[in-house]
Amino acid sequence: MATHTGEQPFQCDLCNAAFKRKAGLERHVMTHTGEKPYKCDLCDAAYLQKSSLDYHLMTHRGEKPFQCDLCDAAFTRKFNLDYHLMSHTGEKPHKCDLCNAAFTRKNTLKGHMATHTGKKPFQCDLCDAAYLNKCKLKYHMRTHTGEKPFQCDICNAAFTVKGYFEHHMGTHTGEKPYNCDLCNTAFRNKTILKHHMMTHTGEKPFKCDLCDAAFIKKTALKYHMMTHSGEKPFKCDLCDAAFIKRTALKYHMMTHSGEKPFKCDLCDAAFRGKNHLKSHMATHTDEKPFQCDRCIAAFRHKHHLKNHIATHTGNLPM
Repeated sequence: MATHTGEQPFQCDLCNAAFKRKAGLERHVMTHTGEKPYKCDLCDAAYLQKSSLDYHLMTHRGEKPFQCDLCDAAFTRKFNLDYHLMSHTGEKPHKCDLCNAAFTRKNTLKGHMATHTGKKPFQCDLCDAAYLNKCKLKYHMRTHTGEKPFQCDICNAAFTVKGYFEHHMGTHTGEKPYNCDLCNTAFRNKTILKHHMMTHTGEKPFKCDLCDAAFIKKTALKYHMMTHSGEKPFKCDLCDAAFIKRTALKYHMMTHSGEKPFKCDLCDAAFRGKNHLKSHMATHTDEKPFQCDRCIAAFRHKHHLKNHIATHTGNLPM
């Protein structure tokens, strides 16, 4: 009868959550205890519900029974197909009352609303980090536990986020299925293509409130804001150096250890960064991949091309 009356008699002793059925409360309590009784025999994944495990097993089998009639996309769950179809129709039923933003998913709208209030309800118990949604907190917690559930079968790489894992797998297969309609560039995933398209349109939706800077990616704006605040959260344990990005700290630590993991196959040269190795390889092949659109000049390094472009535009560096 509780389903008709709206009554929720089963209440959690640890928080304010309440449920219509005892089974719902029991599942909820596991979110407090961390218990996940349904475990995958093929990897370390574990789940609260058997149905979630069943869907997970489909990812091992490659089974995606819900296919889009308008493109090649396929999904393990019907609701993901339903959301995908909205990308074809342009439908965004969940609208923000405070601005013109609209979204295909209710949870995405909920996260967006927090950008107006500044509220980040999902807080880390181990540090001061807080997030707009539960999923991002989950990924963050893995930086504390060291958990990397997405492992590559071809090399020893492991990742905290499935998207990073899928991008990595493309480095082995060389597959780049997402093509730009305006140039010959191809990409490993749809998000990178989306960002690339903005380089053609000039669109930079993420704008700084303190200066005229604008960015294609939200993360780039986040890092930029730190240049205003002076915040450098990633600190070196061996010296006074501090950095805005974790990757910059990782690169800096190599100056202490002397580590140079990117080695040239043709000589004894070794480098801290992959891009430095790539530039070095051009000295062996005489390749000059950075070409000017206005003349026949070509360069080994991107910054050399940038300086050259300035000779055309007259916007020379000071």
